[in-house]
Amino acid sequence: MNCPRLIRLAMVALIPAAISLAIASVQAQTPPAASPAPAATPAPAPAAPPAPAASPSAAPSTPPAAAETPAAPPAVAPVQTADPFGDQITLTPKTVVIIRGNAAWDSAFDTLIDSFKSLSALLDKQGIKPAGNSMIVYTSTDDAGFTFLAEIPVEQDPKNLTKDMSMGKSPDGKALKFVHRGSYDNMDNTYEAITNHLDDKKLEAKDTFIEEYITDPLKTAEDKLVINVYVPLK
Repeated sequence: MNCPRLIRLAMVALIPAAISLAIASVQAQTPPAASPAPAATPAPAPAAPPAPAASPSAAPSTPPAAAETPAAPPAVAPVQTADPFGDQITLTPKTVVIIRGNAAWDSAFDTLIDSFKSLSALLDKQGIKPAGNSMIVYTSTDDAGFTFLAEIPVEQDPKNLTKDMSMGKSPDGKALKFVHRGSYDNMDNTYEAITNHLDDKKLEAKDTFIEEYITDPLKTAEDKLVINVYVPLK
């Protein structure tokens, strides 16, 4: 993995219309039929009167264009908001089961995954479900690699911890939140942008940083990872 070690060292949202037609007066104007001749002198039957111009209850066969109901407008797609970048938050401590480890930069992600596997196997064996997202807390770094704490939040203490496992609390306090999408190996750009943000804002970070895996790293393709990066402030 080509990780920017110097960077990590430094950080630790028609209304339808209807028209009614009433033409009752038209029929009132129609002349009455002629009276028949006396019975003694038969006469031809009178011609049928003309049909009334319109029936009071009749409606046009084709309604005017203005009466047509317009089509509903298409739904507006929700606005895609940008990921948080440098938002200040306050981390709340959680009870976590921890495994300590160290890793070389070239095999960093594989080492972190192995740690998560060990913690998950312990919890699964005891029927304990995680109470939050998996986290990595980087405790020290150098050119060769780094030391870390892999943490999984729990609501009950597991038993039979190995010698490199323990119970504890996740970091708390003020921090800046950043979001990385993609593989672990491609976090170089994210950490470089974080360093530039700290320099621009003249902010001083503590000698640690935290990665919270929003997507499960054991079940998600590496290039589909979503990771929150927290930078605690002094």
